[in-house]
Amino acid sequence: METLDTVPDEDFLRLDHQICFSLHAATRAFNGVYREALKELGLTYPQYLVMLVLWEHGELPVKGIGERLRLDSGTLSPLLKRLEAAGHVERRRSPEDERSVTVRLTGDGTALREKALGVPRRIAAATGLGLEEIRDLRERLDALAVRLDAVDPDDLSSCATGL
Repeated sequence: METLDTVPDEDFLRLDHQICFSLHAATRAFNGVYREALKELGLTYPQYLVMLVLWEHGELPVKGIGERLRLDSGTLSPLLKRLEAAGHVERRRSPEDERSVTVRLTGDGTALREKALGVPRRIAAATGLGLEEIRDLRERLDALAVRLDAVDPDDLSSCATGL
């Protein structure tokens, strides 16, 4: 049975052995499918993610949206500006703390949710996977993210092998 210790170092440098590349390729493929599915909504995939968070949670501080989407404010702010310009969200400075900005849906943003209801089913169908396979894959990817988030950068420099 192959283990990390039994695979030759040279094999780890093959592109087709990189889990990161498999995830990257799948992400690019997903983005292409989402681009088509979201065209009628006038949203990009990152904008759609913001809207998903707001449809689910309602008004949130920018920081809360960023935490849920794993985006920093430098990436999130331009997305929010474009969504605001499109009339989907409103941003407001908190009267209690001028540094804090909250985001809420407008009537148009709320109405857009109805138009978006079919998107997840179309994406799921495009994967060719069954519902249980999708759930299992999502759980495994979530668990992978948790493990990677927990990695101490100092430990990476002492690893004998990597993937």
